[in-house]
Amino acid sequence: MTAVLDGSTGDSVARLLQGYRPADGVPDELIGPDGAVRPVWDSFIRALAAQTPEKMAARIGQGEQYLRDAGVYFRRYGPQDTGQRDWPLSHVPVLISETEWDEIALGLTERAGLLEQVVADIYSDNRLVAEGHLPASLVANNPEWLRPLVGVKPASGHFLHFMAFDIGRGPTGDWWVLSDRTQAPSGAGFALENRMATARVYSDMIARTNVAPLAGFFREFRDRLTALSGSDNSQVGILTPGPLNETYFEHAFIARHLGFPLLQGDDLTVQNGRTMIRTVNGTSPVSVLWRRMDAGWVDPLELNEGSRLGTPGLLRAIRAGHLTMVNALGSGILETRALMAFMPRLSQILNGCDLRLPNIATWWCGQESESAYMRDHPDGMMISPAFATAPVFEAAQSNLSVEEIAARIQQNGPDLVGQEQVHLSTAPTLIDGALVPRPMSLRVFLARTASGWKVMPGGFAQIGMVPDSNILAMQQGGRVADVWIVGDSRAKPKPILPSKPAAVQRSAPGRLPSRAADNLYWLGRYVERGEHIVRILRAHHARLSDTEGPLAPVVQCSTDYLASFGCDSAQPIPDGLLSLIDNARACASQVGDRFSVDGALALSDLTRSLHQQAETALPGDSAALAMSVLLRNLNGFSGLVHENMYRFTGWRFLAMGRAAERAATMCGCLAAFADPESPTGGLDLVMEVGDSVMTHHRRYAMAPCRETVVDLMALDELNPRGVLFQFNQMETHLRHLPGVELHHQMTPLSRAVLKARTDLALQTPETLSTEVFNTVLAGLGDISNQTTLAYLT
Repeated sequence: MTAVLDGSTGDSVARLLQGYRPADGVPDELIGPDGAVRPVWDSFIRALAAQTPEKMAARIGQGEQYLRDAGVYFRRYGPQDTGQRDWPLSHVPVLISETEWDEIALGLTERAGLLEQVVADIYSDNRLVAEGHLPASLVANNPEWLRPLVGVKPASGHFLHFMAFDIGRGPTGDWWVLSDRTQAPSGAGFALENRMATARVYSDMIARTNVAPLAGFFREFRDRLTALSGSDNSQVGILTPGPLNETYFEHAFIARHLGFPLLQGDDLTVQNGRTMIRTVNGTSPVSVLWRRMDAGWVDPLELNEGSRLGTPGLLRAIRAGHLTMVNALGSGILETRALMAFMPRLSQILNGCDLRLPNIATWWCGQESESAYMRDHPDGMMISPAFATAPVFEAAQSNLSVEEIAARIQQNGPDLVGQEQVHLSTAPTLIDGALVPRPMSLRVFLARTASGWKVMPGGFAQIGMVPDSNILAMQQGGRVADVWIVGDSRAKPKPILPSKPAAVQRSAPGRLPSRAADNLYWLGRYVERGEHIVRILRAHHARLSDTEGPLAPVVQCSTDYLASFGCDSAQPIPDGLLSLIDNARACASQVGDRFSVDGALALSDLTRSLHQQAETALPGDSAALAMSVLLRNLNGFSGLVHENMYRFTGWRFLAMGRAAERAATMCGCLAAFADPESPTGGLDLVMEVGDSVMTHHRRYAMAPCRETVVDLMALDELNPRGVLFQFNQMETHLRHLPGVELHHQMTPLSRAVLKARTDLALQTPETLSTEVFNTVLAGLGDISNQTTLAYLT
């Protein structure tokens, strides 16, 4: 079908749409049944057609730059492909009129209420099964039916608080529900990121297109969760399976956006029936958990005993009424695709009305073989949305009883393969500068608020890149798009926080989970160790070009010293250095909600630079130059983190780790290169590594000797590269950590810092021997152990 254009549309719109041809019999979001551009798209298409290819490329570049700067990614899984991938944004939003969206919202709100009734019945009276409205095996053989939760009423009074529905427009132009998402629906955070990126592409268009804002949706849901936590100083947390999850970026983004701590299973413990967060201040109560993991992994004591992601005893806290889980454990049974076959009938039974928004065609093909099938296929036998047929759709949408459905299957047979496919609607996307139609579905989000269910005015569109196919998933090459709900008048955006509070009050800083403190501490250590190794490598390779080259004693000494860090000096970029920076990135990924986005991106840039240099650098001057580039990257990371990061408890642990590592590496460097038996040139190397050559010229009216070098690099309290300076930093940070003094007595950690500092401070340049440096190194090891015992376990 070729788009039919009104004469007033203009030549530019005609050129833009000249190759846009939706398939016959498939509805399209841009082109209506009459072949003309749908009214809701008119203003946008006119503005898009007015763009030159150069301007459009620049606009798209702005959106892509935002996504890179924000660090938006998804994790792709495959046999040889498990890394992070750039966010696959389709740069043309999907536009829906406010009038049409209101009808969709009414239908989804109705469906959310029905699903709440169904799951409440399944875990209480079970009337629907007892009266024959649901097959018993559909419930009892379903792995998402959690027997330990039967009879347990949620503390909040509701099983469902946050839901998503995948919907699509069918051949008749009506919207269908493709799937119900109640387990741990993802995508709401990505929907917000899509909007932020798209707003940069169409900053002028979005303002005059009257697009509904998204912020109010998140604000009202946050307020609801906060109200559920009560007034006993308890917290709301977001429970994540961790950074290896494909949607972990979203978990961290939502946690930052709403101001809730991002928690993993080992951050929690259950004490006296209450869920507590392990923090550096001790345990702290949490009464609401918005879980982003499947229910079976939450409690290894009563659910999946092989889980390493959950917290033993969480079900005990739920039964005691002290913990609200969003959504309630066991609500994942509503995602069973076979259950959709019964939804029209259940709507009649429970609410006395037909569904406003129907299902995609679905059959329950259970009966005699259902037990075996459910064991192997917990989603039940059903017709895929990609292959639903018109006759089946008509039968499945009628209000058939279980017996009638069974009779139809017996008459027609369960094998429905080979019948005519029904495709979802298509939407425009840009490919090589041209608009083309591609299959599309929408994910729409609902949140329970103080006034009932609220529908996000927009959502998350999945765009398939294969024509005539309903394969939409990102894992299979699909893209995502923003969804604009276009009204008649400009909506006033609502901020996530009140614009005019009665009085400005600072919230008390949240308590830092011990796991987060541990990762921040070691992030500081790994990055500082990496910087030290880079400085040693630069000095090492610079000396390879000297007269003696590799045979020079100082070069042989630096070779042995690098080997102590697991680095082979024959490699311009040693594998040991790559592993070290990978460890730093792993630590940063564990604290995505607490760590600077710019800092994380700087660390990613550093990793990319390392791997690029590893492919091109050669021993000698080439490697020395590469180390200078890497050193600037490291300093850029340190500057972002230490200059911009809020001075909360987490920053203290990061800075403690950095100071402890700098003290340790400088002590080790002095022991290796400033020993009386060290080779000639060792003192110069120490000052170069310590970035203190010019400082030595100013401080001492003599040529460098062992005494002046150890004085400057170990005992000078004004030298930020000096060892004593680091002990002073540690003492300062220690005074701000919780529980540093108990009943006016020093803690073991305080004693360890004082002893190690004193062992060094009582020395003079003349008495500061290699044995003393080794003693200080042992003291630094004790400080690290005491830090771990006091805060990180």
